[in-house]
Amino acid sequence: MSDVHNHSPSLKDSDTAEDTVWEQKIHFIDSVPRWLAMTFVFVVFVGTWQSVTSLGLVSPIILPTPMETLKDMIFVGQNLLTGGYMLGALWITIKEVIYGFALAIAIGFSLGVLVGETAFGEKAVMPYLVAIDTMPKVAFAPLFVAWLGFGIESKVALAAFIATFPIVVGTAAGLHAADENARMLFKTMGASRMQTLIKMKLPTGLPQVFTGLKIGAVGVMAGAITGEFLGGGKGFGELIRVAASQLNTPRVFSLILYLSLVGLVVFASVVWTQRKLVFWHKEQVGRDDF
Repeated sequence: MSDVHNHSPSLKDSDTAEDTVWEQKIHFIDSVPRWLAMTFVFVVFVGTWQSVTSLGLVSPIILPTPMETLKDMIFVGQNLLTGGYMLGALWITIKEVIYGFALAIAIGFSLGVLVGETAFGEKAVMPYLVAIDTMPKVAFAPLFVAWLGFGIESKVALAAFIATFPIVVGTAAGLHAADENARMLFKTMGASRMQTLIKMKLPTGLPQVFTGLKIGAVGVMAGAITGEFLGGGKGFGELIRVAASQLNTPRVFSLILYLSLVGLVVFASVVWTQRKLVFWHKEQVGRDDF
């Protein structure tokens, strides 16, 4: 009797343990390889695009066919490869993006440290940054042109202006993400404020910092092109404006697609840097990026 009594709970516990073991079930759509999912979305998109143009639902002046766009992309690609005028325009836009992003990183990181590390920055500076960020960025383009002229400087300034705020928020959030116990440990060991910032807060907050950098990398291209639209210039934005004024929509589409490739390269560079510097965060890094 005692044996049966002693063994009964163990059997019951084992059954309960088996019943309560949680197993993650992966849905079929989540198990599809990325390349196959991207191919499917691309085919659906192009097929819908072709159907809309073939059925005459949209005027070809407004929306060219995929084949017309492809032909113009080939023409633009040949011009770029042979060193034509489009290559010079693309290089100007690339310089605007690179300089603007570098300036945004310098300003955004500095302000992010000020906001995230000091009470003055959080109470006095952050509200003004939020107020400025809520304003329409396009409205500042004429001001930058008036201040800096029609050259590359005004486009760089607008690109940096758009990309700075996400970097500020990401940096400040990263500094606030430091564990309270780790802060107390550094304080107990007699670490200075600068040592705590460099050796503990910044390494811990790098994932949030790079989140802000990735958002800024997306916005910096929009800033440079907007500056060219409204303030003149000799880059791809000017080529798009001229093509649009001539109702050459295949050229507009092809130039936009090439610009998107440049934007993807900038974004991928940030992701690559994140994987190299934040290697200890590998499980979260890159899973949904590239």
